[in-house]
Formats: sequence, structure tokens, C-alpha cells
Amino acid sequence: MPGLTSNHDPGRRVAPARLRRDAHARLRFSIIGALFAAPPAKGELHGALRALAAKPWRDPATGLDVRFGVSTLQRWYYAARRSSDPVAALTDRLRAHVGCFPSLSAQAQATLILQYRQHPGWTIQLHYDNLRVAMAQSASPGNPGTVPTLPSYPTVRRFLRSRGMVRQRALRRATDGAVAARDRLEQLEVRSFEMDHVGALWHLDFHHGSRRVLTARGQWVKPMLMCVMDDRSRLVCHLQWYLDESAHSLVHALSQALMKRGLPRSLMTDNGAAMLAAETTAGLATLGILHQTTLPYSPYQNAKQEAFWARVESRLMAMLEGEVQLSLELLNQATQAWVEQEYHRAVHSEFDATPLARFLAGPSVSRPCPGSQALREAFRLQVRRRLRRSDGTVSLEGRRYEIPGRYRQLQDCHLRYARWDLAHVDLVDARSGALLCAVHPLDKSANADGQRRRLDAVGPDLSPMTPTAMAPLMRRLLAEHAATGLPPAYLPTPGADISSPTPPPTPPKDPS
Repeated sequence: MPGLTSNHDPGRRVAPARLRRDAHARLRFSIIGALFAAPPAKGELHGALRALAAKPWRDPATGLDVRFGVSTLQRWYYAARRSSDPVAALTDRLRAHVGCFPSLSAQAQATLILQYRQHPGWTIQLHYDNLRVAMAQSASPGNPGTVPTLPSYPTVRRFLRSRGMVRQRALRRATDGAVAARDRLEQLEVRSFEMDHVGALWHLDFHHGSRRVLTARGQWVKPMLMCVMDDRSRLVCHLQWYLDESAHSLVHALSQALMKRGLPRSLMTDNGAAMLAAETTAGLATLGILHQTTLPYSPYQNAKQEAFWARVESRLMAMLEGEVQLSLELLNQATQAWVEQEYHRAVHSEFDATPLARFLAGPSVSRPCPGSQALREAFRLQVRRRLRRSDGTVSLEGRRYEIPGRYRQLQDCHLRYARWDLAHVDLVDARSGALLCAVHPLDKSANADGQRRRLDAVGPDLSPMTPTAMAPLMRRLLAEHAATGLPPAYLPTPGADISSPTPPPTPPKDPS
């Protein structure tokens, strides 16, 4: 049992203080208990105690032989006889200072608190050594020989532990988010949780594999394990190894999980790039799945999957140690066999049932999953591109796509696509989000034959016509200028033909 090490035998472990006290009380009662079962005759008690004192007894804490004096046995005998609970009467009493703060001077306490706030990663020994130097330097200048009373190391240790001033690990990256996560973990309590319904919450995460696999190109690569798990039943909705941690791999695995187990109500992930990709968030919103992310630098919020990774490494990967040339295909086949035949059928220690039985027992709030084509269309992002008037094309991911001629009047085109599948790009209505048509990459070779399709009319006939009269605005301006009665504000060019000037239009009469 874990505890302190005995001074007599360094290799022997002893129990904590409470268990040691109880074990010693039972030992004492077993020694003098025979005197109560067979009380000695009058005047023979002292002889019986001397006989017990001559016997060796096994110490329950150290395992060594010990003997007790006659006076000690006599004290135990009378203490047990006077009490209704003899074992409790033989238990050692707690020390008076147990549970109290160690006695430290105000100066020593202030120095330790300041040291801890400035150096939370120091050991207790380092705090004690610096406290000794600081208190020596704070001696009275007029009396350099007098040093303040220095507490012992156990006293400093008890003080630090009683105030919760434990050693903190140094942050690998001291970013604002990491510091905020550390402070939040210290100030807020952490509690385990579990949903009441199957399908209410799924967990999703990637795991870096411990072994490398041999690819078809002859390269050794460490794969990534993608897992989707139901919170209530701990059922693995889907588990698959990939060569990268991309949004494409995430959507590929999540789509299979949805088709296997139905649509959940919410999904919890961390803040990785694949989890926050536009395709992922757009697909979850389209399917009506609430996307919840853990706080930055707080993996304990997704602890159910963190515990599952340990089981993967200790069970699944351990059984593949003899496979020298492990391929991705073989690894995935072994993973599916292990999760379906062992993990789902093994009794979980927290709810005393198998994950498969708990998943089927419900209650469930899952919804039916749409088809594979609907899932493929859901996990896509939507962008806006300016339509080129010259050839009716748009630029997308470094490529040009042709927009059908019937949509040539659009200024901005809204396209929906996945960055890993540029063969399926759709033009959508910006207001309703409805799919209008599919667009395809520009095929310059096919356009080189010179054949062109006649454009369909998108409205009334707009063919050019010869103007037959003066513009209405110009006629109105001339009429307004003539109504002022002022002559034209210009001088005719000398010698110009002014024989037949065009009379200005007659201004309209005043109805009054």
C-alpha cells in the first residue's frame, strides 16, 4: 500500500497514518484480548503481563519483530477494560497541531508567498534555501549577529502544502492562451460529466500513432488515428487511421460515423485547424449539429477520448508489435476488428455494461442520417467571386471555371465547394442558398474548335436600333431655357450658315 518508507527497511512500504493507527490498535487488542477472554485469577495479572512481554510480536507497519514492556501492556489492559470500544481506546491520539497551519512568523510567511508568486516552479527545498538567505539578510543592521528564527524544513513544507502552494510545471509556450488556461484551471473546479441521452454529445479527436507504417511509396510515416465517440455509451462511432490531420480526413471519418450511428445533437472537438475549417463548421451547421470546442490548452475537457487513447496503445498497438512491415491497410483492418470484437463487447468499469449494450439501451436523441450525396454537399464552404465579362469565367483556387451563359448578367457568383474536391463546384443562389447549376473548369482545348453556342435571351430584345428623335431630356432642357426669355449665351461664328436656324420648341402654356 502506498505510503512512507520504513526507516528499518528502505525497501518495505508502509501504510498511511490512518491505516497505521488502526493496524497498531488491532495489534494491541490482539495482545491483551486473551486476558479478557480468560481473565487471570487474583494476583496473577502481573505474571500474565510478564509472559506477554516476553513474546515477540510482528509490527504491522514495518513487518519486524517488536516487544512491549509490562507497564505498556498494563496501561493498554486498563484502558481497554474501562472503555466500551476497546479497539478505539487503544488507538493513538492525534497530535494537537494536526489540521492547523504551521507556526511561521509573519515575515517568513510573506517571504514564502512572494517567492512562490514569482517562482511557482521552484521545489520546496529551493524555497527553503532562499528563505534562509532572505531572513539572514533581513537581520538588524545594528546587530548583525542576530538572525531571525528560521523555521525547519518540515514546517516550511507543511505551510506550503496547507496553502495549496504546490510546484507548477513551466509552460512550454508562454502564450496568452496558455497562461489563461493555467489560471482558469487553478481558479475553477474540474468536474466529470456525462450526458443523459445517446447521441446528445459526440467527441472527436486525432491521436498521433506510436508506430510508423510503410506506405506504397516505400516511406515510413507515423499515422493519425481519428476517433468519434458517443459521450453516454462510450461507443466508438468510427475509428480510422490517416496519414495526415486535415479537414479532408476529418470529414471522411465523420461522414462514416454519421452514416453508421445517425446524426447527433452536438459535437465536441478541440481548436485544431481541421476542426475549425470552413468545410467542417459549414457541414455541421447544415446538418443541425451544434459544434462545441474545448477551451484552448485544456485537453482535460475531452478526457473521455484521452483515456481511450491509452487503451488503444496498451491493447491494440501492443498486439501488433510482432508485425514488422505494418501497412496502413493492415492497421485499419486490425483496428476495426479490435474495436468491434473487443472494445464494444467489454464491460466498462464506470457503468458496468458494454458500450454496445448501453448504446442500444438508450434513451437516444439521434436523428436519421441523410444519404452520402447530401453529406458530401453539406461539408463544403461557400465563397464569392467576381464574374469576368469578357469570357464568363471566375477564378477559384488558382483555376478558372466557366459560368453558364444564362447567368452572364450576374456580377458576383457564389460558389460552393470543398478544397480537396475541385471537380464538384456548384453555383448557388446568394439569398436562398439553393443550388443553381454545376460549374466546370475552363477547357481551352475544347474551346479551340471555334464552335460557340448562341446565347439565350435573358429578357426583352436588346438588339441595337437607329435613334429617330432627340432625347427627351434634351428637349426638356431646350424648352426650359426658351421659357426664360434669354437669348442663347454664345456668339455665332462669323460666316457660318444661319439662314435656316432650327426654331426652339414652344414652351408649354400656363394653365392659369
